[in-house]
Amino acid sequence: QVQLVESGGGLAQPGGSLRLSCAVSGSIFSINSMGWYRQAPGKERELVADITIGGSTNYVDSVKGRFTISIDNAKNTVDLQMNNLKPEDTAVYYCNVYDFSRNYWGKGTRVIVSS
Repeated sequence: QVQLVESGGGLAQPGGSLRLSCAVSGSIFSINSMGWYRQAPGKERELVADITIGGSTNYVDSVKGRFTISIDNAKNTVDLQMNNLKPEDTAVYYCNVYDFSRNYWGKGTRVIVSS
């Protein structure tokens, strides 16, 4: 059974930083990509950043230059370093893994950016 467990969310001040981590366990035949999505109150879930197993990254325009996604193969985690946080980054952040046939999702971790 595949499990994705997010951690690292919380409260940050504007301009601050947080690091999200997603621990991936279980058997996934062949991972194509891993990523982070977010859903703000009253809005649809959106892709924040993803990374292929080959290392290619993709970011939504609003986080470019501020967020960095990475994979830690030793720890089986996909991490999201978030710097220079803004109030509009407030959302529930979800970890995602895609294996060419289906998407796997974590339960989410809440990020609140407020002074």
